[in-house]
Amino acid sequence: MDLKQVLELVIRWAKEVGDIQLSYFRGKDLGIQTKSNVYDVVTRADKESEAFLLDKIQTHFPGHAVLGEESGAHAGTAAYRWVIDPLDGTNNYSQGLPVFTVSIALQYREETLLGVVYAPYLQELYTALKGEGACFNGDPIRVAEKTDLAHSVLATGFPYDKDVNPDNNASNLAAILPSIRGVRRMGSAAYDLCGVAAGWLDGYWELALQPWDMCAGALIVQEAGGIVCRFREGRGISIVAGNGRIVEKIREKIQ
Repeated sequence: MDLKQVLELVIRWAKEVGDIQLSYFRGKDLGIQTKSNVYDVVTRADKESEAFLLDKIQTHFPGHAVLGEESGAHAGTAAYRWVIDPLDGTNNYSQGLPVFTVSIALQYREETLLGVVYAPYLQELYTALKGEGACFNGDPIRVAEKTDLAHSVLATGFPYDKDVNPDNNASNLAAILPSIRGVRRMGSAAYDLCGVAAGWLDGYWELALQPWDMCAGALIVQEAGGIVCRFREGRGISIVAGNGRIVEKIREKIQ
């Protein structure tokens, strides 16, 4: 496969998905439902966005496997797998808040080769190819260079089971908050990672993510010169992201 051509195709898909999302955004026809609990919501736009992407992948890349947030795993006959979050930040979206994204990644034998994250309302496009660097709206990006927490603004989030599981990131937030310039809860893991990649955020950590939350964004951070590492076992995918020194500093504060 020519990954540069695939990237151009995926960018078109992401923008078309963005049009679907904007057509419902701040309207009265969201069709909001709950999934695992009352905090975990899905809208009509989530479902239509994933159906659109599944159709495109099956049409252009028959045999490729897909892992999607809404429909789960779709087996394939090739070693390629697409990991898609059709609408990351659904709580924001359902409230009328503008930070939400479509996140699309392509893997080969579990190695991520391509990542695209698009925020339709903000018209922000983040892209990366393995070994080719990362871009924001077509321009190269790099992670921030800060090396101390006192001057850093970090992002984080909280798991959906925060009401029943005391391991809900509250203690980590309390531990690190006095040491940092500020903390942001943007509401989209994909957007948080892209913010780190572009230097808008100095670092990010979160517990209990799923592959579709972070697959594309993690590649974008890495190709922007940052690192993404696991910091916890047994709590889903728990990651820290930033430049190497900031990641070390964050890991000194959180568990």
